[in-house]
Amino acid sequence: MGIIALEGLSFFAHHGYYPQERETGNRFKVDVYLQTDFNEAALTDDLEGTINYEGVYKLVKQVMEGSKQYLLERLAQRIIDASAENYPHMKWMRVRISKLNPPIAGDIERVYVELEKTF
Repeated sequence: MGIIALEGLSFFAHHGYYPQERETGNRFKVDVYLQTDFNEAALTDDLEGTINYEGVYKLVKQVMEGSKQYLLERLAQRIIDASAENYPHMKWMRVRISKLNPPIAGDIERVYVELEKTF
């Protein structure tokens, strides 16, 4: 078993609970970690024996730039669901979505949610 990680994926999107967030948009960072058996790829140097992280990036991008969602929790679930559908041999996944400069009356860099699932 091994871990594949994509960290610091950056998106500008229109997600948020408040109407102004959905109208003006915000910056988001996404980190994705998934576990799979990539022993075959390690031995054969063949992409077919692992999960193509370019494909994972495309799924995350599609969710983040897709329909507006109120909650980061919903976005994380949608990323996990899409990944599980496309990579059925994945054993585990963790997604962290950070909203930069959230609409909070205070000095705060970001908020994030993290969702983890074992398959």
